[in-house]
Amino acid sequence: MTTLTTPLPSAAALRDDPVAQATLLLRIAFTVAPILFGLDKFANVLTDDWTRYLAPAFNDIIPGSAADAMHIVGVVEIVAGLVVAVAPRYGALLVAGWLGGIIVNLLIVGGYGDIALRDFGLLLGALTLARLAGVSPERDV
Repeated sequence: MTTLTTPLPSAAALRDDPVAQATLLLRIAFTVAPILFGLDKFANVLTDDWTRYLAPAFNDIIPGSAADAMHIVGVVEIVAGLVVAVAPRYGALLVAGWLGGIIVNLLIVGGYGDIALRDFGLLLGALTLARLAGVSPERDV
């Protein structure tokens, strides 16, 4: 596909093509989840303190407070979700890289190995989306 944005698959493709179905499901998941997690960095609905997930080593190099850092994280997550929505092949790689950073951060913090393992599974899903979205120009969904 020569354009930056990737159209949604046709109804026929969604009915008949499992690759199109899987790709669309992953595209929805990796659009919605990062946007919601990013918005929650400002709303604090899912947790009352996102800053506890920030490694002190990263907090020391990010300007401002830990709360400011989490707001930056939220903006990046929202942008990543929007990129997946319009260009899933590249947005998925962005999300995968971001998840890799989150995993490293959580392992440095310690005590969040379960969340790091979950995020590793999400990273694999994001890489799968990147691969599926780039299967071929006529199937780029």
